[in-house]
Amino acid sequence: MSDRFHTYLTCLLAAFAILGLSNCNESDLQAEHSHSDHFQNLTYQITMSDTTHTENIVKSEEEWKEQLTSEEYRILRKGGTELPYVNKYNSVYEEGIYVCKACGNPLFSSDTKYKSGTGWPSFWSPIREGAVAEREDNSLFMTRTEVICNRCESHLGHVFEDGPEPTGLRYCLNSAALKRIEKE
Repeated sequence: MSDRFHTYLTCLLAAFAILGLSNCNESDLQAEHSHSDHFQNLTYQITMSDTTHTENIVKSEEEWKEQLTSEEYRILRKGGTELPYVNKYNSVYEEGIYVCKACGNPLFSSDTKYKSGTGWPSFWSPIREGAVAEREDNSLFMTRTEVICNRCESHLGHVFEDGPEPTGLRYCLNSAALKRIEKE
């Protein structure tokens, strides 16, 4: 991808993110409190042992709206994007496991996280086979490969073939779609 196109794409995505942002309201605060309780007892040890829990989680859109903040809902359930460089996990490299913010599915490890320079958290491989799924995304006048949680089908970001070895892949994700569980 050329530098000019990359800059154009970043600006375009930022504009879409800004247009999709909404003000925090009382229901967002309730959802954030309720949602944080979901992860309260989730530890690194529990997350690392959660490799066979693969049954699908199916909820109505109303249930997702109750559980997630408006920003999380916009990104996870509606395929939105957050602003580059100013998101929560772009510059975080401490040891930990990144789980799906909607369902807690272990997705990526800090062992495969790297500085991509794109402004979003990037990984060269999921934590295990089957953690994520991919589907074609034809939005924004281009064809990309969308990355979704394989457990709840929430939008995480996109995968590109310009990453480092050994996979050559760049899983470019939204921080708002992730929850980092620190290593004890």
